[in-house]
Parts: sequence; C-alpha cells; structure tokens
Amino acid sequence: MPAIHTAPSDQSAQLHPTSGIASSQPAHDAASGRGDIVHTDTAEQSAEHSPSRSGASERLSSPTGPSQTAPQQSQQQVQSQQSQQLQHPKSSMLFPQTDDAQGQTTPRTPTKPMFAPIPDDADAGDLADARMRNLWPSDPLEASPSSKRGRNAGALTGAGDNADSGLLAGISASSPVVSAKAAASADSDLTVEGMDSGLARLDPLAVHPRLSSRILCVVFGLLLLAAAAGVWWLGVRTANGQNFDDEVWLRLNTSLPSWLRSLVHLLAVSSTVIAISVVFALVGIVVAAVRKRWWLLGQLVVFAGLCYGSSLLKGVLPRPYLQNINSSASNTAPSGHTLLAAAAVVVLVCAVPRAWRAACAAVGSAYTLLVALSLVAGKWHRPTDVVMSLLIVGGWALLVLACTRTSGMDEIGTRSASASIQIVGSVMITGGIMVSLYGAYLVWQIEPGLSLGASWTQSGACAATTMLVCGVSMLVFGLVLAMRQLTASPLTKLGLVGAPPAPPSK
Repeated sequence: MPAIHTAPSDQSAQLHPTSGIASSQPAHDAASGRGDIVHTDTAEQSAEHSPSRSGASERLSSPTGPSQTAPQQSQQQVQSQQSQQLQHPKSSMLFPQTDDAQGQTTPRTPTKPMFAPIPDDADAGDLADARMRNLWPSDPLEASPSSKRGRNAGALTGAGDNADSGLLAGISASSPVVSAKAAASADSDLTVEGMDSGLARLDPLAVHPRLSSRILCVVFGLLLLAAAAGVWWLGVRTANGQNFDDEVWLRLNTSLPSWLRSLVHLLAVSSTVIAISVVFALVGIVVAAVRKRWWLLGQLVVFAGLCYGSSLLKGVLPRPYLQNINSSASNTAPSGHTLLAAAAVVVLVCAVPRAWRAACAAVGSAYTLLVALSLVAGKWHRPTDVVMSLLIVGGWALLVLACTRTSGMDEIGTRSASASIQIVGSVMITGGIMVSLYGAYLVWQIEPGLSLGASWTQSGACAATTMLVCGVSMLVFGLVLAMRQLTASPLTKLGLVGAPPAPPSK
C-alpha cells in the first residue's frame, strides 16, 4: 500500500508565515521519488472552508495538528471568530476577509441586521415633516392642539411612540360625530377669526398693555391728584386764594362774553346737568356691555366709586377763616356736579370704539367746561372747587386705565393708529398746557393786588379763571384720550405714533 505522509502544521506555518495558510510543498519535495505517494494536509483542507485568514492561521499553528477531530476544529473556528469580532468589531463588519493566497474574498453575513431598514422616501418624508412640525412649528397656530396640522403631527408621532394614541385615533376616526367636530374645528382654525384668536393666545399684548403705558398712566394720574391737592391748598389755605375765589364768585357772570354767557345759562339748572351726565354714562355702559368689555365695565364701576368717594371730601376738608369774604364760609370743594359731568364723559370715552374716542373727548371737554363755568357764574361753587374736581377725575381715570386687561383692550386685528386720536389728543394736551400756563401767569400778575382788594384785579381774576378751567379741562381729557389709546391698542412703544407692525417681507 502506498505510504501516507502528513506534514505538521507547525512546518507549514514556518514556510508561509505571512499568508497565514499552510502549504504542502515540502511534502512534495521530500517524496519526489515516489509517484504514488498521497499527501494529505488536514489543516489545509479545513482552511479552504475557513471564513477568515486569521482563523486558518491559528488552526494551522495548533500543536495538536492532524490529531484533532472535525468537531473540535469547528468549535475552535467559532471561538476564534468571536474573539476577532470582539477585538475588531468595525473591521469585521465593514471589510471582507480573504481566505487564500489568491485573494479570494468571502463576505461576512451577520446573524442579525446591523442597521434599521430604511423606509420609503414618501413615508420617511411625511414622518420627518410631522416630527419637525411637532417640535418646531413654523406657524404659531400649528402649536395649538386644536389646529389641523397639530392634530396630524400628533397622530403621526404618537403612532410610533405610543400604541394607545393610535387606538384613540382609530376610535375618533370610527365615530362620525367626533370626525364632524374635528373637521369643523379645522375649518374654524383656517378662518381669519381663528387665526386672530390663535395669535391672541400667543401675543402678550393681547393680555395687558405695555409696561411703559401703564407706568405713564400711574405717573400722570398721581401728578393730576397732586395738582388737585395743590390747587385746594392755594385756594383754601391761603388768604390771597380766598380773595381770588371771592372776586371771581362775585363778578364772573357779568365778565363773560355774551355768546359764552348764553351757553353757560343753558346748564345753570342742576337737573339739566344731572340728566345729561347720566345719559353720557349710560351710553358708555351700554356700549361696553354690547362690545362685551366685561373687564372694562369693572374698571368703570371702580372709577365711579372713586369719584363718588371724592365728592364726600366736601364735608371732610376744612376751610379756615382767613379773610372777610362775600361767599359762603363753609367748605364747597370739590364740586359734586363737576365730578359727575367729568366722570360721565370719561366713561363714554373709555367705552366707545376707537373711531369715536376723539370726538367724544372733544365734545366731553367742551361740555365739562360749560358745566364748570355755569357753576361758578351761578354762584354755586368757587373756581378752586371746579378746577380741583377736574384734576381729581383725571387722576382717578388714569390710575384705573393702568389696570387695563384683556377684555378692556381692542381686539387683535382691529388695532390701528388713529389719525383723529393723534391730532385731537396732541392739540388738547398741548393747548391745555399752554392755556393753563397762561392762566397761572395771570394769577401771578394780579397776586400783589389781591391782598389789597384792588379793583384792577377783578377783570384779571375772571380772565384767569376762564383760562384755568378751559386749560385744565382740555389737558385732562387729552391725557385720558391718549392713555386710553395706549392701553387699548398697544402698537408701538409710544402707543400713539405709527402704524401697526407689518409682517416681515421675504
């Protein structure tokens, strides 16, 4: 029988150390004289089926060599493959290995998928778009749970994250009533009113005015109240003030021009003043109720209570006896009729829509001026009483406007800068300041003759009274008009100048 020679695995490894695969060439060289000799290399046969070059070299370099059985060699191959994958996971997954010296490659097939399957382009685009819209909505309305896009995004994202949300979506889709309500809600979100309501929920200026506007209301309101206290002190607590009031109380009716005297006499009846003032106040309340300005109605009720409480100061404030005067020695400040007339006009100006505010402020200022002059000309009150009342009403009105909230403001979408408010408000404030300063200048000019009771001070005192009442009335209602616009329609930081902010241009 022919002899069978087996080449040890260590000799094969020494002959080809770089390739890692054993060769049977020495066996052929040693037995070149025997033509029927069969050379068998078990390690080389197992290397042909090895998935990697490194595994074959390790098996060929084993000391047991041909004495190992096939199951043992297979077990060692699996262990060597696992150790190679743990040591070099990236290289084993990304690069194929060669099995023989000729450079043949055998791709490694993993037992589990290494990557998640890629979805279709349409499904992936829809899912990514829905997730991005859910996280970063480009439209503020998309963030609303009631919007159509928000519901679609929530359904898509919820389907992948939570099975319960998918179940609820199926129940909603199966119910015709729920589907009809969802469709109606989606249609309402696409309307102009729905978009305005969505923007109003996100816009902080829909909840309260700007902080600068409220600060201005508080500052101007406190200044007017301080001015009222100063007027009372100068007219009641000083001798020249009492002389000034007494001279005007005696001669204002005869010193007025004929056209102005006829207008003043129309309001010389107490019932007429009360009736007109009540009508103004009722119109303002009805308008506010029809417009559903419930917070504004509360503000007006508080304002009316403050004005009524101020009228009670007449029985509390003292009036010291400093000069012999012809008028009553009892205190008459402030004037209740002036408080009523001015407060009714303020209610009307605050309640009407933006287009009517300027006209109501101008008419109300003229009406209050005539009421105040009629009270002095009819010898019911002194000049100090009516001027103090106007300043008190203006101060309380501005302080109440500082507390304006949602329903007391103009709706989103209807806010705009009014040319009439800008013109009328600017004229009334500027004119009121100038006329008041001129009246104060006249008082300063006649002040030396008041203590002497000089006759030349009489005409000057009546003219100064007319100027002061007219100027204070214009200033008060100009400030109320401007502050109402600032708090109701916050457009710019100034609130009164400029148009509403325009959307950004592409």
